Amino acid sequence: MTALRDELLARLDDPELTILDVRRPEEYAGAAGSACDPRQGRIPGARHLDVSALFGADGLPLPPERIRELVGLPEGAELVAYCHSGSRSGFATLALLAAGYRARNYVGSWHEWSRDPELPAETG
Repeated sequence: MTALRDELLARLDDPELTILDVRRPEEYAGAAGSACDPRQGRIPGARHLDVSALFGADGLPLPPERIRELVGLPEGAELVAYCHSGSRSGFATLALLAAGYRARNYVGSWHEWSRDPELPAETG
C-alpha cells in the first residue's frame, strides 16, 4: 500500500497514475513549507487536494461519492498521495481507498523528494 520514490520518478508521465499532493495550498505552491526541507515545491504533475477536504467535521472520511467528486477521477483510478512526511497522505490514502480508488501512500513524501537535487520539482 506504499509507493517508492524511484517508481514515482519513472512514472511522472504515466497517464494511468495520478500523483496527489495533499498538503496545504502554500506548501503545494512552494511558497511555504518545513524548514527541514532543502527545497520547497511539489512533485511535477502532481494534482492538489488538501487532505482536510476529504474529511468531515467529525473526523470521518466524507461519503465515497463526495470524495470521487472532489478528486474528479472515476472509481478504480490509480492514485499515489503524498504530503510532507507521509502522515497526512496516510490518512488521505485511507479515505481514497474507501472511495474505491487504487490508492497508495508515498511515505517518503516531500521530505524525501526535496533532499535529492537531481529529482525534478515544480513551484507556482
